[in-house]
Amino acid sequence: MYQDKVLKCKECGEEFVFTAGEQEFYAERGFQNEPQRCKACRDARKNASKQPREYFVATCAMCGGEARVPFQPKTDRPVYCSDCFAKIKAAE
Repeated sequence: MYQDKVLKCKECGEEFVFTAGEQEFYAERGFQNEPQRCKACRDARKNASKQPREYFVATCAMCGGEARVPFQPKTDRPVYCSDCFAKIKAAE
């Protein structure tokens, strides 16, 4: 029913393929328009408005090493580095 289409990106001018599977997905969702941008330009456009994530440095409660976490650590709860956190999760 659907066939791959070659479209031109309005952002970078490169050609990209609008696959039959993508066309079917668009039809299932009720989207009327074909994509205007290639995947790389769509991703760049989405990520342009995102704020970079702020990380905080804390001391790992298990090994004493440095832990970088995406939240402000509180003194009443332990903070673990990624290695120790993975060990704890694996033990559960």
